[in-house]
Amino acid sequence: MDKLEARMRGTEAEDALPKMFVGKMKTYLRCINVDYESSRTEDFWDLQLNVSGCKSLHDSFKNYIEVETLEGDNKYAAEGYGLQDAKKGVIFESFPSILHLQLKRFEYDFQRDAMMKVNDRYEFPEVFDASPYLDDDADKSEPYIYHLHGVLVHSGDLNAGHYYAFLKPEKNGQFYRFDDDRVTRATSREATEENFGGDYQINGQLQKGQNPYTRQWSTKRSNNAYMLVYIRESRLDQTMPEESKIPPPEHLPARIAEEKALAEKKRKEREEAHLYMQVLVATEKHFKAYQGADLIPWAEYGADEQEEPAAPKAHRLLRSMTVSDFTKMMTKEYGAEEGTLRPWIMVNRQNGTVRPDHPLTWPDMTLEEAANKFSTRTGGFRVFLEAAEKDADGKPIWPSEEPVSAPSSPMTNGNAMTVQQQQQQRPIMIFLKYFDVDKQQLNGLGHIYMSPLDKAEKIAPHILRIMGWEEGVSLELYEEIKQTYIERMKPKNTLIASEIQDGDIIVFQRHLSEDEQVSIRQIQPTASLTAVEYYDFLVNRLFVHFTPKIWPAQTFQVQNDDQAVFKIALSRKDGYDALAHKVAEHLSSVATKPVEPSHLRFTTVNNQSGKPRTVVKRLQGSTMASILLGGSAGYGGYSYSQPQAPDHLYYEVLEMSLTDLEQRKNVRVVLLSEGITKEDPCDLLIHKQATFKEVLAALQKRASLPDDIMDQIRFYESHQNKVYKILPLNQSVLALNEFMTLYAERIPEDEANLTEENGDRLTPCFHFEKEPSKSHGAPFLFMVKGGEAFKDAKERLSKRTGIKGKNLEKVRFAVVKGGQNYSRPVWIEDEDVLSEKLQDGDHLGLEHANRNRSNWIKYESLNIR
Repeated sequence: MDKLEARMRGTEAEDALPKMFVGKMKTYLRCINVDYESSRTEDFWDLQLNVSGCKSLHDSFKNYIEVETLEGDNKYAAEGYGLQDAKKGVIFESFPSILHLQLKRFEYDFQRDAMMKVNDRYEFPEVFDASPYLDDDADKSEPYIYHLHGVLVHSGDLNAGHYYAFLKPEKNGQFYRFDDDRVTRATSREATEENFGGDYQINGQLQKGQNPYTRQWSTKRSNNAYMLVYIRESRLDQTMPEESKIPPPEHLPARIAEEKALAEKKRKEREEAHLYMQVLVATEKHFKAYQGADLIPWAEYGADEQEEPAAPKAHRLLRSMTVSDFTKMMTKEYGAEEGTLRPWIMVNRQNGTVRPDHPLTWPDMTLEEAANKFSTRTGGFRVFLEAAEKDADGKPIWPSEEPVSAPSSPMTNGNAMTVQQQQQQRPIMIFLKYFDVDKQQLNGLGHIYMSPLDKAEKIAPHILRIMGWEEGVSLELYEEIKQTYIERMKPKNTLIASEIQDGDIIVFQRHLSEDEQVSIRQIQPTASLTAVEYYDFLVNRLFVHFTPKIWPAQTFQVQNDDQAVFKIALSRKDGYDALAHKVAEHLSSVATKPVEPSHLRFTTVNNQSGKPRTVVKRLQGSTMASILLGGSAGYGGYSYSQPQAPDHLYYEVLEMSLTDLEQRKNVRVVLLSEGITKEDPCDLLIHKQATFKEVLAALQKRASLPDDIMDQIRFYESHQNKVYKILPLNQSVLALNEFMTLYAERIPEDEANLTEENGDRLTPCFHFEKEPSKSHGAPFLFMVKGGEAFKDAKERLSKRTGIKGKNLEKVRFAVVKGGQNYSRPVWIEDEDVLSEKLQDGDHLGLEHANRNRSNWIKYESLNIR
C-alpha cells in the first residue's frame, strides 16, 4: 500500500487511497478533578483487535476503547495542575469507507515462552454498526453501518498452515472462496460461522477434529479468520459500482497483443521444428577472443556477445538449405566479400577436443546431408568459417589441395602416390596461440598453412611476421593435444612426424633466460613461466569473489568503494601464500598504498546466510581446494557443519602480520559503566604469553580510560550470567576459557571500607526471571555489610546497579543457595539482615523481567500499508 500511495502522489488520484482506507482515532488523557485534557488525533489504515478474552467483534472494540484510570502512584502530571487523577483511553473520530480489521490470532504465551495461535471462538457479524465506538463530537450525519465483504482465513498452527479467503466482489452478490488457483462459490455460513474458531460441535455435542497440517487431534478448530474487510453501507455504490466499466490502460492491449504474437510465433516454431536445425558458427574472431583450451567454448553458444565474446553464434536454419546458400548468408551476415569464406566441419576427437576436420566443398549438398554425413551426433552441427587471405589484386588465396611432393620424391620412389599419401602431403591448417608470460594470457592469433614435410622450426618465420618481432628471437613451441596434455615440440622433426594435422593448435612463447625468470618471479611470485604451467593453471582455475569483512575498512583505503569487492582467478593448487600474493597484488593496484601479503587474513563464507564462517588458517600443504571445499564429512560423506560458499571469501587487511597475529589471542572484555546498566564490549589482541596487566593497558588505550582510575579496575569471569571468579592481574590470558564472559569494572568506592572483622564480605549477584535457571544480564559483586538491614542495603544496591525508582520497586531479591540453577529462592524482606541470611557460596538474586529478550517473541502485526 505504501508503494501504491507513493506512485499516486502528484496525480489526480493522490487522495484516492486515504479517502477509502483511512480513519481517525483520538488518544486522550482527561483529568477527573480539573478541567484539563491532553489529546492527539492520528490516522489509521487498519485496526488490530484482541481475540484473547473477547467473544465477538463488539467485545474487541469495547476492549480497544476501554478507559484506564490513572491514580495513586500512577497519577498524571498535568501541566499547571501537578499530579492529577486522570482517565486515559482511545476513541474513534471517524471510520473509513473500507474498514480493515486484523484479528490477533498469534500471541506470545508467557507460560510456554513461545508464540502460539489463539483458536478461541470469535464471532463477527455480516452487518456491523460501528457508531457506538465513535466520539460524542464525531460527525454522525451518515450512518456507520458496515457490510462484511472479506474474510481472510488461516488453517493450521504457528508452524504449518494454509491461507485462503472468502470475498464478496459484488454489492448484493454472494461469497466466493479463493484458495490458491481455485475459485468456488461459498455460502455465508462457510464464510462466517465456520471461521469463528472454537470447539468442534455437531448437533450440540463437543467433537474432536484433526489438524490437517500437524496431524494432531484437538477440540479446537484450526481454521479461523485472522482478518476482516467491511465496507460502509452508505458508500457501497461508490466503492462497488455495478454499471460502470473501467477501461483498461492504453498500454495493456498493446502488451496483450505482443504476448499473443509471441505465443503464435512459438506455436509456429513448434509446428515447423522438424524443418529446421541448429547450426553453431565460429570464426577467427571468436578464436582470438578466447582465453582457454581448445579453439572456442562451444558449450557457451548463445551467450551475450558483450559478456562472452568468444561464444559461437547459434543459427536456426532450414535443413534443406544448401552449403552454397549457407556460405552466401554467412558472407552477408559477417560483412565479408563474396568468395572469401569457407566452412569447415567441426568434429569431436577421441581426446575430447573439438577441431576442424575438412572444408565443405560440395555447394549443392544440404545442411542436413552434411550433418548426417560428416558431423558427430553429440554437440550438434558445428562449423568454423575460414576467411581467406588476399593477393595483391584483392582476390582470395586458398591453399592448393595438390600434394606438395613431386611424384619422384623419396617418399614415392618414383611410383604413383596413393590417396592416403596425397592426403598426408597436402597443406594443413594450423592454429597459433601465444602465451604472454608478462601478462599471463593465452591469446589466439589466427591460422597458417604448412606443408606436412616442413620441420617445426619453419613455423618461426610465420610467428615473427605475425608478432612483428625481429629475427633471432628464441621461441619455445608446444602442441596443445588436449587441455591436460601439452607437449614440447622438437624443432627438427617434421610436422608429419609430429603427427600434426588440420585443426591442431601450436602454442608458442618467448624463451626466458634464468635472469628473466628470476625477474618475473620477483614481480609476480605466482606467475606461470611456461605454457605447460599455464595450462595446468587453466585446468585448475576457479574464480573467487572477495569481499571486505569489515567495511568501511580502517587499515586500507581504495580509490573507489566498488573496487573493494572484486573477483580474481586462482588455481585449485594455489596455497595460502599464493592466495595472499594474488589478493595483495590486486589490492595494491586499487588501494592508496601497497598491501603486504603477510598482512592479509581470510574467512570462509556461510553459503546460506552469506555471513563470515571460519577464519582460514595458514597451514602447510593447504590449497584453494581444501580452503574453499574443505570441511569434515560425516556418515555417508555428508557434512554436518554449516555449508560454506565454494567461490567466496572475506578478507581483512591487518595492522600486523599474520605471523604476529597468530602469536596473539583475541580477548573480548565487557566494560561496565554507569552501575551495570551500560555494557561496552571491547575486542583486544593480546600476546598469548601476556597477563591481565597487559590486558588492562590495552583496555585503557581502547576505551580511553584516565590514568587515575587504572588501579581501581578489576576483571572477573562469568558463566551463565553468574560470577565465576575474580581474576588477578598477574594471571596469564592463556587460562581464559572461550565459553566464559570476561567483565571489567571500576571497583565501587564502598568496597574500600570492607572490613572482614565486622562481617563484611563480597557476594556474587545475578539477575533472573521467575526462576534462577533463567538468568540474564550482567552479574556483579556487591559488598554485604555485617548487621546491615536489607532496606539499607537496597539503597546501596540501587546505586550499584543503576536501577532506581519504580524499576527498583519491581525487583524482588532472594538468596540462591550456592547459586545453583534449580535452588529454590529464599525471598528477602526489608527487615532481614542480609549478612545473616547469606552463607558461604550463596548468591544474591535479583528477580525481574528480562528487558533484553529477543525480538522474535514480540507480536508483529500485519501492516496493510
